[in-house]
Amino acid sequence: MPRKKEIARSNQNHLHHLRYKICVSGAAETGHCEPSALEKAEAMGREIAKRGLVLVTGATTGIPYWAAKGAKLEGGMVIGLSPAASKAAHLKTYHLPVDYHDLIIYTGFEYAGRNLLLTRSADAVITICGRIGTLNEFTIAFEDQKPIGVLEGTGGTADMLRGLLERSHRGPGKVIFSKDPADLLDRLIDLIEKEEVANGVKGRVL
Repeated sequence: MPRKKEIARSNQNHLHHLRYKICVSGAAETGHCEPSALEKAEAMGREIAKRGLVLVTGATTGIPYWAAKGAKLEGGMVIGLSPAASKAAHLKTYHLPVDYHDLIIYTGFEYAGRNLLLTRSADAVITICGRIGTLNEFTIAFEDQKPIGVLEGTGGTADMLRGLLERSHRGPGKVIFSKDPADLLDRLIDLIEKEEVANGVKGRVL
């Protein structure tokens, strides 16, 4: 009996160290983004790693790639979800990178299916610049009532979202806006923690 209690206590302690997963969503093609967008994406990746969080990306180029680079330069963990069904398809058909990631999951669900899995797998989503795919990820996260951070001043979708929310008549959701990566992430973590406490899921659910 003491042995069982010891194992149970050990399991509880271990699982209280689960790390939050933060998805960085943004444009794969960044020609329309603000000149500072890639630098800010890398800074966001660094901030995520500094806080001991896990970065989740769409395993693609552009904004997610630079966020992954920042996280790895800071010694963080990066997980990618690919639209491809295999590494060969990821590289040869989709022409997507594999560097700066610790693990890539090959979903085989193309971009639309990948976007759903990507946002659902994260505890929060951060939008930086972006195009229509980024908007898709934002609306999925919004409908799921997931905490969302929008890094304004990066161009594209990110700079449209405040006005879009105002005109959509669905309320503000759980969306935070900021122009500073560190400030945005700190406020987003606070929101994640408040949501977990409110929902009674802080730590392990046994």
